[in-house]
Order: sequence, then C-alpha cells, then structure tokens
Amino acid sequence: MDKDAAERRVVVGVDGSQSSYEALRWAVRYAGLVGGTVDAIAVWELPGLYGWSAPAVDMDVDEDETRQKMSRELTDVLGADTAGSVRTHVVHGNPADVLLRAAEGAEVLVVGSRGRGGFARALLGSVSQHVSQHASCPVVIVRSEKE
Repeated sequence: MDKDAAERRVVVGVDGSQSSYEALRWAVRYAGLVGGTVDAIAVWELPGLYGWSAPAVDMDVDEDETRQKMSRELTDVLGADTAGSVRTHVVHGNPADVLLRAAEGAEVLVVGSRGRGGFARALLGSVSQHVSQHASCPVVIVRSEKE
C-alpha cells in the first residue's frame, strides 16, 4: 500500500457487514469532496492458524476467494464505475492491526461500527473500538441504518 505524503488517502475496512458497506459509501463520498483516493482493505484470518499444527487449508485459495468476494461486494455497493476507482487490498492478519498499519499517513480511517460477528447489542465491535483508540489519524465510525 503506497503511502505518498502528498496524496489524501482515505482508508476503509470492508468485511461484508452492512455497516462496512455504509463506511465504504461514506469513504467514497468524502474522498470525492477532498480530492482523495480510497484504499479499501479486506482482511482475512484463519481461526487457529497460530496454534501448534499447520493450517489444513490452502491459504492462497482463501486469499483468492476473499479478493473475488470483495470485488463483487464493491461492485454491488458502489456500482461498476465507482468500484473501479477504489484501490483494493486483501491482507492476511489481524483486522485491527492491518487497518492501523494501512492507515499510517492517511487522511482518515473509516470503519463500520460492527462487523459480521459479535454481539448484536454491542455499540461498537472489537475492531472499530480498537482502531478508534490506537489510530494515528482521525477515525470515522459509520453505523448501518439497520442497526
């Protein structure tokens, strides 16, 4: 992920949740207002990967699936023309850590209030809460209207 200092980058986390789609829309609108670019980050992580045994799956297949799913989601949420202007990154790792690294030098980091998992009644998900406390740039947390 290029981090050109002259560029006004808007970093947005996309995880397939409704609030991440709202965050993506917000990020694109904001980037349009400030003349910036959008880096959409999808993070994939295998549960239990860091245990004693080796993973029982092909990690390249999981990354390819995540990349294809992200491409479809961006087109569905933004339309083909707008989706084409968004730079996409699929990264393996812990979602909060990956987003914090990606947001270094960014104008703003945008995340949904809650991802696909967790507790439905929680105000913030663990990732949005973590990045709001540790990011080196401003953080915008977007709620879905359905929450």
